[in-house]
Amino acid sequence: MLIDGHGREVTYLRVSVTERCNFRCQYCMPDKPFSWVPQENLLSFEDLFAFIKAAIDQGITKIRLTGGEPLLRADLDRFIRMIHDYAPDIDLALTTNGYLLSDVAQKLADAGLKRLNISLDSLKPAVAAQIAQKNVLGKVLEGIDAALAAGLKIKINMVPLKGINDNEIIDVMEYAKERGIEIRFIEYMENALAKDGLKGLLGKEILEKVREKYPIKKIGRSGSSPSFTYELEDGYRFGLIDPHKHDFCETCNRIRLTAEGYLIPCLYFDEAQSIKDSVEAGDIDGAVATLKTVLADKPKENRWSDEESETSNRAFYETGG
Repeated sequence: MLIDGHGREVTYLRVSVTERCNFRCQYCMPDKPFSWVPQENLLSFEDLFAFIKAAIDQGITKIRLTGGEPLLRADLDRFIRMIHDYAPDIDLALTTNGYLLSDVAQKLADAGLKRLNISLDSLKPAVAAQIAQKNVLGKVLEGIDAALAAGLKIKINMVPLKGINDNEIIDVMEYAKERGIEIRFIEYMENALAKDGLKGLLGKEILEKVREKYPIKKIGRSGSSPSFTYELEDGYRFGLIDPHKHDFCETCNRIRLTAEGYLIPCLYFDEAQSIKDSVEAGDIDGAVATLKTVLADKPKENRWSDEESETSNRAFYETGG
């Protein structure tokens, strides 16, 4: 069992397999050049898997593969199969922008992937292109259709931004609802790499937009999920991820590993420790010891709030959000 310094059990490992991304989203890294970390600086799938096996043995029950955009890393299905074959019951998921998904959805499902989170910030081609700085909508929608056809369970993520896509909250929710997909609205998280002047909607503002058409009722958080669930009158449920809310971090059960081997205890903070040398030397016990040290130092909460939020220096493209 893995316990952090505040007594929270950690059962969820998010693994970034690449920092590369084919989008340049306004809320993530709009000005970052299209470059990438040299392959030799990344942990191989074999080294990542060696650590993941140990983490599972220590009590990790859920693994999410992220990026950057994880589908940019070649042979990702092989890595998924390695994890699935070792622990078939593990909750194995992936977060993607969906742009490359249509060509690989079935292959990922066959390898053992269970679930997908797909970003969909707009149903208007021009707005989607404004946010991603690329003509993306058609390929993303094709990816969603392919994932549904492959039998993968899907959640859609939307980041509502003031003056950009905040008038599409109902439209994107209804798109998801028509397909039996849960949507989760995510508050924009202030970070130093985002576009200057960008403003997101707080959770209460997002809910006001939904209430313009639908009565809603609170359901609550499920276990350690970061999402607070709400329900429409017809039973459709949607989620709200609200890191600015005071109770957001109370049940945090997550730890993050970057493609370069850094363990990150909290999405907000920059602190990290590397397991790269240990893992590449075959010292998995040393890597697990580093994991436990990082968990002992895991912050109690982030510094985003409704009243006044500090801007994080975290590069979300390294950690997958």
